[in-house]
Amino acid sequence: MPARPDYPTFIAGHAEVIERINAGDAGLPTLDILLRVAQEALGAVGMLFAEYGTSGGRIVAATGAAEWALGRPIETESPIAMRMLTGLPTQVLTLDRLEGKFPHQATGRGLHTMLATRLSLRGMVIGSLHAFYPSVDDLPTIEHHTLIEFVGTNLAHMYGHQAGLPVHGDGPVVAALTDGLAIIDFDRKVRLWNPAAEQVTGLSQADVLNATLPFPIPVLDQTLDHRLADGRWLKITASELTGTVDSIVVTFRDISDQHRREGDRDLFVALTSHELRTPVTVIKGYADTLNSHWDELPEYERRHAADVIGQRAGELARLVDRLLSSADEAGPAASSPPAPFDLVEALRLAERDLPTALRRRLLVRLPVDLPKAVGDRSTVTTILTELVTNADKYSGDGSSIELTAQSDERTVVFRVSDRGIGVRPEHVERAFDRFWQAESGDRRRYPGAGLGLYLVRRVIERQNGWVSLRPRDGGGTVAEVRLPRG
Repeated sequence: MPARPDYPTFIAGHAEVIERINAGDAGLPTLDILLRVAQEALGAVGMLFAEYGTSGGRIVAATGAAEWALGRPIETESPIAMRMLTGLPTQVLTLDRLEGKFPHQATGRGLHTMLATRLSLRGMVIGSLHAFYPSVDDLPTIEHHTLIEFVGTNLAHMYGHQAGLPVHGDGPVVAALTDGLAIIDFDRKVRLWNPAAEQVTGLSQADVLNATLPFPIPVLDQTLDHRLADGRWLKITASELTGTVDSIVVTFRDISDQHRREGDRDLFVALTSHELRTPVTVIKGYADTLNSHWDELPEYERRHAADVIGQRAGELARLVDRLLSSADEAGPAASSPPAPFDLVEALRLAERDLPTALRRRLLVRLPVDLPKAVGDRSTVTTILTELVTNADKYSGDGSSIELTAQSDERTVVFRVSDRGIGVRPEHVERAFDRFWQAESGDRRRYPGAGLGLYLVRRVIERQNGWVSLRPRDGGGTVAEVRLPRG
């Protein structure tokens, strides 16, 4: 590690970041540039940024020797997360002295010292920024501390503008983490308006004090769901303020996610009927043709009809499995506990189960000496089918889809790579949301229920693995699955 950060390099790179932000181009592409600039200036071998939410977090950007961790989920009770959430804002950690999966995997890849800083916005922790060094003798100086804190401040500023951030649906909630609270008199005039109320409604104290409460009040000791003008939903309760005779305390919180889930159920029914209708119609049409015109049809047409019925029945079976798994909020259950298995053998067997058209496009390059992975072998067919199907959907007929695999000290990885339309950096996490597709118009060009990647992530993470997407150099997309090494 250099004795001092490389300030000229940082200033030059930071100017580019500021220009992009001023031009309105933030989100993951700018976040990635900022990490690369910081890595070089700090003399680190890798950088990553972990985005936190109310139920955990995820590594949404990584560079250099930390790129392997992209897409990895973060548990808030993990040793590193606990240190970042409750300890000093900026810390130097020796990874081989920490318990947990991530420190174990990082030290196995030659990363030993970590300089990390916590990011906060409006009093809430939104993420943490980490720089990695290969030696325990690499002790960052006070100038390194100051620089990474400055980079963290820039990141928090980007989140404050919410331009392409947060990255994933479970990301930081800029609304309140606690209920909004107002105290009103019997004329409905607001006498108290707490900070959480400002965050939930977007209305400041100056906007509402001594004014009429800006939403209806339920019957005392009951609740009311109310939709705001911006489309968000509040759950509102009201009760008398103890110790007073003329005041009411009103509490409210944002329940838009709950209403969104109800909308998801409606969308699920609509998409299910749409997706099932096509294969069922084809199967019925060919079956009716065979039944009504068997004697009139030549042998090759009968065989063709039977082939189509078989292919469509297979598609229908896979679609039903996908829809039923998605409808189960508990997630697709693994049929057996994680155990060591031969990933190459499992992938080759899964390849044989692919439809003929997909097998012809798939270029398989698997090593013969890959270490065993730890997971549920029975899910490999589902995972590979979904990833290859997704690659096929978004790439031209003439291009190949590649299946490769390798390992490192702690994980075994396989990748499905295509030369299709590619994935935009700001979509690499949203692609795993249920029912999500890149553009509303894509459903016509690229039909589908938007469930495949959602299910892949749930299946893999139940096996202590993780999955990520990234743009491929030269065009296309790389889907990467990592499982613990046996």
